[in-house]
Amino acid sequence: MSNGLDNINNDNIIKDFQRVIRNKIKLNSIRTTKRLHNLKQIKPLQIRQGIWFICPCCENTLPRAQLEKKSYICIYCNYYFPLPSHKRIQEIIDQNTWTPINTNLISTDPLGFYDIKAYNSRLEENKIKTKLQDAVETGIGLINGIKVACAVMDFRFMGGSMGSAVGEKITRLIEQATLYKLPVIIFCASGGARMQEGILSLMQMAKISSVLAKHKNASLLYISVLTSPTTGGVTASFGMLGDIIIAEPRAVVAFAGRRVIEQTIKQKLPPDFQIAELLWKKGFVDLIIQRTELKNKLYQLLRLHCQVVL
Repeated sequence: MSNGLDNINNDNIIKDFQRVIRNKIKLNSIRTTKRLHNLKQIKPLQIRQGIWFICPCCENTLPRAQLEKKSYICIYCNYYFPLPSHKRIQEIIDQNTWTPINTNLISTDPLGFYDIKAYNSRLEENKIKTKLQDAVETGIGLINGIKVACAVMDFRFMGGSMGSAVGEKITRLIEQATLYKLPVIIFCASGGARMQEGILSLMQMAKISSVLAKHKNASLLYISVLTSPTTGGVTASFGMLGDIIIAEPRAVVAFAGRRVIEQTIKQKLPPDFQIAELLWKKGFVDLIIQRTELKNKLYQLLRLHCQVVL
């Protein structure tokens, strides 16, 4: 008799379990359908033209106008989209004080590099797409009245990769800052050295590091701001040479890529590996500052340094 009751109870438990599983599948199906419905409302052309953005973290769709008002931060999950260089300059530099320098420096193709397409073709495509000459903008401007030399890298231009023109523009900016006794701020956003220029791109690491040493010897301040992603040769050179190193929240900061390291050491890396917060805990980063607070924090650091020097 008891065996019969046990079988009935077991059958009921199994049926309840199956019902729960079916409900879960149905709920996930409804959520997926809603997400696909939302995506269908947005034409692929509109996404390509940058009218709408899809957050890679929470998968919500965001209109460009809304993102621009919120400094390219997702309103749903606080994910930080890469900030275009012109937008960064607008947010950090006082209005009508930005003077770009060395705008005529452009990349060439000294190696005649060709992979799927010619390097020259890639350069022209990126110039049209981003309306930039290369992956960095340099200039002189004011931050709440304090004059600074500033370089802003743009990840949209070939992944912010550092070629000869990028290295030369940053080098000349630092030399000018040293000559006129100005602090330097570099906003890093890069996949590293540009492979299409081979050893010439790697030489930029040493060149920029050497002029930063002269700037430091003149008792001048250099602040490095690491945005996501900052990797490769940029991390291995001027990205980590700042007197003060600042990072944006959850910024990816690394030398080699996560997958490359895992394949080399045959181990799974922790989820927060190469994230700014872990680097701060380990002492590689001095400050983690919200994007909306960055200008005021930079001003406080600049003013404090000016007072100490005086």
